[in-house]
Amino acid sequence: MQSPFRLLRLVACLWLAPALVSQALAKTAGLADFQAEAARAQAVLTLPAYPLTPDEIRAQAEGAIKTADAALAALAAQDPAKLTFASTFAAADAIGAKAGDVYLVLNTVAESALDKAMRDTANEMNVKIQEWSVGLDYREDLYRALKAVADRKPVLNAEEQRLVDEQMRTYRRAGLALPAAQRAEVEKLRKELAALNTEFAVNINNARAPLDFTAAEMAGVPQSFLDSPGVKQPDGRYRVMANITWHAVAIAENADNPETRRRANIARNNLARETNIPVLTKLVALRADIASRLGYATWADYQIETRMAKNGTTAVKFEEDLVTGLQPKFAAEMETLRQLKVKQTGVADAKLEPWDISYYTNRLLKEKYAVDTEALRVFFPYQSTLDGMFAIYQKIFGLKFTQVEAPYVWAPGVQTYVVQDAATGVPMGTFYLDMFPRDGKFNHFACFPQRTGGVMADGRYELPVAALLCNFPAPSADKPSLLKQADVVTLFHEFGHVMHMMMSRSRFVAQGGFNVPQDFVEAPSQMLENWVWDKAVLDTFAADYRDSEKKIPAETIAAIVAARQATEGYATRRQLSLGLIDLAMHAVPAAEAAHMDIVAVTNAVLQRVAVEPAPDTAFVAYFGHMAGYDGGYYGYLWAKVMAIDMASEFKKASGGFLDAKVGRRLRDQVYGVGNTRDVADSVEKFLGRARSQQPYLDYVGIKK
Repeated sequence: MQSPFRLLRLVACLWLAPALVSQALAKTAGLADFQAEAARAQAVLTLPAYPLTPDEIRAQAEGAIKTADAALAALAAQDPAKLTFASTFAAADAIGAKAGDVYLVLNTVAESALDKAMRDTANEMNVKIQEWSVGLDYREDLYRALKAVADRKPVLNAEEQRLVDEQMRTYRRAGLALPAAQRAEVEKLRKELAALNTEFAVNINNARAPLDFTAAEMAGVPQSFLDSPGVKQPDGRYRVMANITWHAVAIAENADNPETRRRANIARNNLARETNIPVLTKLVALRADIASRLGYATWADYQIETRMAKNGTTAVKFEEDLVTGLQPKFAAEMETLRQLKVKQTGVADAKLEPWDISYYTNRLLKEKYAVDTEALRVFFPYQSTLDGMFAIYQKIFGLKFTQVEAPYVWAPGVQTYVVQDAATGVPMGTFYLDMFPRDGKFNHFACFPQRTGGVMADGRYELPVAALLCNFPAPSADKPSLLKQADVVTLFHEFGHVMHMMMSRSRFVAQGGFNVPQDFVEAPSQMLENWVWDKAVLDTFAADYRDSEKKIPAETIAAIVAARQATEGYATRRQLSLGLIDLAMHAVPAAEAAHMDIVAVTNAVLQRVAVEPAPDTAFVAYFGHMAGYDGGYYGYLWAKVMAIDMASEFKKASGGFLDAKVGRRLRDQVYGVGNTRDVADSVEKFLGRARSQQPYLDYVGIKK
């Protein structure tokens, strides 16, 4: 059966533009009213049952496996003469979804629970569920039952036929056509792979890098950072946690002392090195071995077969063509930054070091474009930014969000909201917000699905649930949490994933939510980043938290846009370096992968495509996407080209980025249909034309 475990892996006054006032959040309400409303629409709105003890984690995992096994055994034991699509493919989708729900919940527990024993147990059980999931692909009784129906070629609608075709492809990709002994070996290796992926992710989550600096060494770092909780130490020094992204960014962009920046850079780029380089070395060799046994030249070919790019060669060419095309712009940008260093240091042949890039980029923004990213934070207090974003998404997509009291949340401050269709009031799903850092929590920004929606056996639609785990700066004693403009971009992006989950309406779980080609899954959320660069959008919520009448001036927004474009060559080359690091490890045959020096190979890519890394560092050890996006990281940029193309439809609409008609078209043609049809068709139906790279080239600053 198709795997149900495809994961990807913001207090101040609120100001809303008059046109959006009606979209402001409803007051906190009870969950029961929404459940009743859902029931009237033949839908089911329930929240996951989160385990409260390690024993409950084990019980949930083992119970999910036991229940699913019993249901699958009954499916396989049916009279062959009476097998139907509904009793095989549709039933298997629903059974797998239930087990998948438990995995999704436990994955969130593993990344967010306050108690380490809970996190460790959840990771342990997730390995067990993943191994069980891999084993499903090798159950011959299930394979025979489903294959019997597929071979009969029943008359099916397009969604049903797509489910059949993709499931049979999954069996082929699992090696069901191999002789029994070879098939068993592939199954064993895939289970080892699942365990190693989890180990890699756990090592990243456990990595810590505290660095203490004197006040002199922290010169240039904003006072807001120095006043942040946990930074000032009893001995008067300041503690920087290089594993916390916003800590690392604050130093990289602002510390005047190059030695401070260097220490933070090296600490950041050696996180999890001792634990994860051995794990990643095993992963790369194991992946290539599995691909070879299944008849693929490389792991990238195996992974990308199910995606829009189709193979590793296409992905590499896509990335390398952009590397070449961006070279003149990239080189010019790097020389501009180097000249800033020359001016500051007085050294004519000064070399840009890896810890210089963010610092001199920040100086460039301030000096040439008069953009002070730190000063802009006063316009983005967390709560009004969150509420303003909510109002925008409610307007353009025709939705309504209401905060509810959940029966359980996993940490103080976690909030829960129900999403409804604004016109009908029918509930569409639920999401959680877990937005600030704490020890032991997932330390980046991501949407964690909790349940993917789909039609149940009784015909009712079970509504999706998502959780947003972020690490925005926490409020201080006398100030609200103030976001950088880049944080706002991240917020709009990650909440775009939540929207993707909420608006997806597929009959089968395997075709809903994030179960789209992985080189497309980022496009809907990347598209929504464009809203943050538009004055009409920003004016609906961005206001000085000390004076809500004060908005970001038009010339400042124009400067922000110009500054982004002035540094987009490096930003894109950096992204390309990550995709090519991934492909350097995975677009190679098994013999080469088995003897690869992971650090040497990946650092060489960084040097060629972006900036030479500091000596004796191993960025790739902390590259978390290599346990989940392996062979597919190119997809971020692949998707972004489509995202900018889709955003151009709003840009030219009469209502601009607040145009509800275009928003509804996007909801219906892209978000809503999920993977029930080819996503390329969905994008072109939304666009009303063929896809184009020109909007992306304009975005980067490369004109025809």
